[in-house]
Amino acid sequence: MFRFPIEQKVWDIFGVKVGGQPGTRPAVMIGSIFYEGCPLVEDEKRGVFNREKAVELLVKEEELSESTGNPRMIDIVGSTSEALIKYIDFISEVTESPFLIDGATADVRIEAAEYAGEVGLADRAIYNSISLHCKEEEIEAIRNSGIESAILLCYNPTRPTVEGRLESLEMLLKIAEKAEIKKPLVDPCILDLPDPGMVAKTVYRVKDRYGLPSGCGAHNAVDQWRQRKKMDSRTYVIASAVASVFPLIMGADFVLYGPVENAVDMYTACSLANAYVAYSMKVDENLPPESREHPLYRIFRT
Repeated sequence: MFRFPIEQKVWDIFGVKVGGQPGTRPAVMIGSIFYEGCPLVEDEKRGVFNREKAVELLVKEEELSESTGNPRMIDIVGSTSEALIKYIDFISEVTESPFLIDGATADVRIEAAEYAGEVGLADRAIYNSISLHCKEEEIEAIRNSGIESAILLCYNPTRPTVEGRLESLEMLLKIAEKAEIKKPLVDPCILDLPDPGMVAKTVYRVKDRYGLPSGCGAHNAVDQWRQRKKMDSRTYVIASAVASVFPLIMGADFVLYGPVENAVDMYTACSLANAYVAYSMKVDENLPPESREHPLYRIFRT
């Protein structure tokens, strides 16, 4: 594997560390819950959901996090501010994990971010996401909420190249500074079906040039396939796992792996990739994991 030549930033977000040289820390796994079409949700506008089944899923994912050594964050998706706020209350009550505020529109995210600040959850929250389309109202709301971390989404459809994404990041960093974001997480953004390769290279370039924690939701590329609807569940899981692992080989610090229902398969694939990377870094670069909690030791028991 490889060691980046510049200092790698490591953010501590409510006890979860993200960033650093490849192999030193396991990737943070980020599963989505209450997303559009989520079987848990009974009324997406009012935020009515099956609480018992949601708890079961979250407990199962927490057990996977413990067994693999991969920390977790939770991507909370909501179509309305009423629903998203209810979901935030629930997640903050039944877990101790950091969470992403992922609303369907800016208005939804703004109200949820303001709420998180008002009830003292700003230190657990990550705004998902800041894009080049952010208006002043949204920037001001993030700043006033006290939230210090956000996903910077390098969405650049007019120039969907590595350099195009890096150009958008330059502008995003200025927006993030205005929003008083101190712990940015860079997502090069999946735009098209074969994008995991391009995005993985961008992850490398982000860390190589800026030293910032970077990762993505590579499973989104699989979701865009026309063949997706014809795939059986096993084929879909394998394709999503391959897409999610690819950026990890290039140094990705976090994985937005999709529905939390897929946690078993995604944790299995990503923790194994983390272990392979860490072993290479330990042997060839004399850079071992910083903790025995790393997947390298959890999986291989070395």
